[in-house]
Amino acid sequence: MAQSDEPLRIDLLGGLQIHRGARKLVPPASRKARALLGFLIVTGQAHRRERLCDIFWDMPDDPRASLRSALSQLRPLIDHGQVKRLRADRERVGFARAGAAIDYLDLASAFDGPGPFAPEGVAGALELLGQTLLAGLDLPGLPEYQAWLNAARSDAEALRERLKAYSEPPAPRDRETPATLGASRQRIGYGVAPDGVCIAYASIGDGPALIKAANWLNHLELDWESPVWAPLLRDLARDRRLIRYDARGNGLSDWDVEDLSFEAFVADLECVVDASGCTRFPLLGLSQGVAVAIEYAARHPEKVSHLVLWGGYAAGWRVEGDADLRAEREALMTLFRQGWERDDARYRQVFSRAFMPLATEAELDAFDDLQRATTTPENAARSLEMFADIDVRHRLGRIAAPTLVMHGRGDKRVPFIQGARIAAGMPNAEFITLSTDNHLLIGREPAYGEFLAHVREFLAK
Repeated sequence: MAQSDEPLRIDLLGGLQIHRGARKLVPPASRKARALLGFLIVTGQAHRRERLCDIFWDMPDDPRASLRSALSQLRPLIDHGQVKRLRADRERVGFARAGAAIDYLDLASAFDGPGPFAPEGVAGALELLGQTLLAGLDLPGLPEYQAWLNAARSDAEALRERLKAYSEPPAPRDRETPATLGASRQRIGYGVAPDGVCIAYASIGDGPALIKAANWLNHLELDWESPVWAPLLRDLARDRRLIRYDARGNGLSDWDVEDLSFEAFVADLECVVDASGCTRFPLLGLSQGVAVAIEYAARHPEKVSHLVLWGGYAAGWRVEGDADLRAEREALMTLFRQGWERDDARYRQVFSRAFMPLATEAELDAFDDLQRATTTPENAARSLEMFADIDVRHRLGRIAAPTLVMHGRGDKRVPFIQGARIAAGMPNAEFITLSTDNHLLIGREPAYGEFLAHVREFLAK
């Protein structure tokens, strides 16, 4: 067969690979050039050059020259003889398949529609879709591209979940909804803290372990129905074994507890680590879980390989806040206690909106319902009291693990200066701010995609 007749195959699942016949071609060294090719292939349309420059080369120098350079690196790989797949004129750039085999697009086309599908075909598709779409091509510094990539990966995951229904025997009950798939597949166990309190923990996913410290009101089962927590759990478990737990006093852990101190919360994390059997792992802390993660990492430097922190503080508002802030928080806590059990969402949403000012009414309602189902008013108030008195500032200099500290620039619940202070106090920390007013990220917002990309890139180092 003449070289000009050799078929072209482009694999997008598990990383970008290009084959011409039996030969594996060497892709460009530039990650942006490879990401550009993946973007053009998956979107399947021509894009204006100015638009591509905005997405990939938003810089004061010559972005059009950078685009031309990337295209010149790609042409020898995908164009061949009379076949021109890279379609570029003065205004637009696109990709034409022209008979090329592309694994992800071929799967999406083959399994379009309601089915049914042959079991043997489904098995092969599931094996391919178990790999990450465009793996290794995350670009956290390019928020628009990264948001698109996260959405494309979610589409691939949705296809995989849909096909799983054809590879499993029918259940005697109604098919599970996407919101409950995670809850049904996680494995829940219990550890016992030093004071005898039972701590529920869950594990889901395959790959290297990632342990998440507990934060404000989690529930191992109901979190999967939450628009706040479900996207994060699903995405973190996509390429890792995610281990998380319900802190004492809430969720599936013991509610009737005497000790709701910071020391007890750290002991709960120690209990879960021991029960999980993990010896060295990255540790994730969100919001109040940041201080717990910091204290654990200071005590157990041999166990924590990486530390990832979002929206946290080293000192609570009673420790470091000024008089105005203390008065505001005391008033908010009074409102919180009064409104917790009332059938009036206005009371609870004052509190909830402080966490997520950009949330929709439906998202706030769901968050409110989760909080009420997760613990008692007394335990919630006691936890808030404890959070206000946290102080781990003296531990920051003892953190040996590489640390990624991230914060929302518009976070009013915990201003981003708190995250900056954490990073400044650590010997090996990187500080990144994201464009959001939310203290708790919502899966649909661009900042969430950036957060996820930064986490994945950091943990891959």
